[in-house]
Amino acid sequence: AQMSKSAEKEPLKQGVEQFEKGDPDAEEGKGLAKTLTLFNGVSIIVGCIIGSGIFVSPTGVQKEAGSVGMSLIVWTVSGIFTAIGAFCYAELGTLIKKSGGDYAYIMEAFGPLLAFLRLWIEAMVVRPCTVTIVALTFATYALRPFYPHCEPPEGIPELLAVLLIVLMTAINCISVKVATFVMDFFTIAKVVALLLIICTGGYLLVFGEPQYKDSFENIFEGTSKDFSTISLAFYSGLFAYSGWNFLNFIVEELKNAKRDLPLAIAISITTCTVIYVLTNVALYTAMSPDEMLESPAVAVLFANKLYGPFAFVMPLAVVLSTVGSANGVIFTSSRLFYVGAREGHMPGVLTMVNKQTRTPIPAVILTGLLSICYLALSKNIYSLINYIQISYWLAIGAAIAALFWLRRTMPDAPRPIKVPLIFPAIFFLGCVALVIIPIVASPKDTAIGLLIMLTGLPVYAVFIAWKNKPAFVASISEKTTVFLQKLFMVVDDEAKEK
Repeated sequence: AQMSKSAEKEPLKQGVEQFEKGDPDAEEGKGLAKTLTLFNGVSIIVGCIIGSGIFVSPTGVQKEAGSVGMSLIVWTVSGIFTAIGAFCYAELGTLIKKSGGDYAYIMEAFGPLLAFLRLWIEAMVVRPCTVTIVALTFATYALRPFYPHCEPPEGIPELLAVLLIVLMTAINCISVKVATFVMDFFTIAKVVALLLIICTGGYLLVFGEPQYKDSFENIFEGTSKDFSTISLAFYSGLFAYSGWNFLNFIVEELKNAKRDLPLAIAISITTCTVIYVLTNVALYTAMSPDEMLESPAVAVLFANKLYGPFAFVMPLAVVLSTVGSANGVIFTSSRLFYVGAREGHMPGVLTMVNKQTRTPIPAVILTGLLSICYLALSKNIYSLINYIQISYWLAIGAAIAALFWLRRTMPDAPRPIKVPLIFPAIFFLGCVALVIIPIVASPKDTAIGLLIMLTGLPVYAVFIAWKNKPAFVASISEKTTVFLQKLFMVVDDEAKEK
């Protein structure tokens, strides 16, 4: 498809003044509606972070850390590291006031090619794969009460995962308010479930029998002394914090982004770090480190040991958690397609919105369709996610490098949040380490991941860099766009009424 003609628009930094004065298009019913409040922002970040990770990652952290004490340190340091990165993104998000997150910041600092590579791997692989994994996790736990002692029939989990993806896609097409309500509701539900674990563990520590404190005796016994092994523990910990930067992808839809973006980041990252650390403390009251290593779903084991006939609440909590996460990833991912199309890096129809719902229906549906397509690769999808981890941290590191570059090239631009440079320096070094370690530990997987990212180069050359395409290509593109416009009843959100 021929890409949108908006590639030659003014640079992102020229939008600063318009952002400060308000968005005139929003007043005229154009563009995406500014409907997100501070609470919505917090629930989006918390809802995206707290997915299935906290229910499965404790096993991986314990395995690599080797001891209870080091495991808790890994969870705490991972939260602090995430908070530092989020703090840096608060500056970037209030300086470059465009949706798109890393993509927008890399575009502004380093140009369209690197930005497109980031967009390509994130929008076409990372996000849809993430939705697929979350949907499969939902299906697994939703079916467990019906198949408690055996695996469900082949194909049933995949069918249920498809139903979830279709439902979340439909909700995000219908209304932003409905989508944010779903996010808010399921975020509250999953936080309540984790608070139940925390309160249970706290009660056992204070009033329980001595055996509930056994895991905290000789707390550092068995700590791994291999640096590479400890680093793998941090990978598991940081995986559970994934989603910390998702609000930056939809910053244009915040009612008061200058105030709410940094506040939402601060509140949500602090909340998640405290909840994660206390949840792990609570888990160790009911099980030993060895028992944790034997269970891929520690929260379910926790409930089975302590809640008796009410143990079903934990699989239910995982189901609620994954529904909220799937909704949040689809919501933010569709905006990534939308922003990419607006900048000329995706087909123009993806930048169109329905005038009644004010939602980017083509972008939402594409996100859902890609996620369903990856279900066909479900047996290898976890390997695919492992392959692209290096590109993820490369992109995060590039966004932090953009912060340094923009400090130099835009020194006088208004910055509601200005981070002391020590913080982006620390976070950048951490990103470098997270890129180098897998290169040394698993060069084959790293090479595959880089090759997946570089598949974007021929796409960029043909569809973006090549300006003088044959006339029949333009004709096909125009007819396809018109057909999709009629099908989804969408219009160019930036087109001026004649």
